[in-house]
Amino acid sequence: MASRAANFCIDAHDPYAQTMWWAQVLEDFTLPTGEWENRPGEEECGLVGPDGRALLFLKVPEPKTVKNRMHLCLRPTDRSRDEEVDRVLGLGATLVDDRRDGDRGWAVLADPEGNEFCVLRPETSS
Repeated sequence: MASRAANFCIDAHDPYAQTMWWAQVLEDFTLPTGEWENRPGEEECGLVGPDGRALLFLKVPEPKTVKNRMHLCLRPTDRSRDEEVDRVLGLGATLVDDRRDGDRGWAVLADPEGNEFCVLRPETSS
């Protein structure tokens, strides 16, 4: 037997604000319904993925100070990489490192609390 990832956790100063921000970025993770409800001031908030696994934001007292050891890579589904970078920057992300080279490469951005993530090129059909 092997293990299966149950959820993915990201440290946050404000879990609710982070959850609401990421809800605007990710199309395949949604706000939970039913008993689990995100509320301002909660220690843990999150989004539910298409397979039921959650992306959780957990309250921590210390600010982010170094580069993430693990990060999300986003792949646009209905627009180009550059259009998605512009959209997410418009939501409040910041550009950390631009590794785009024409149609190749990716952009490294940071969410409002400084957590890095990448925006890749859309998948190409075979």
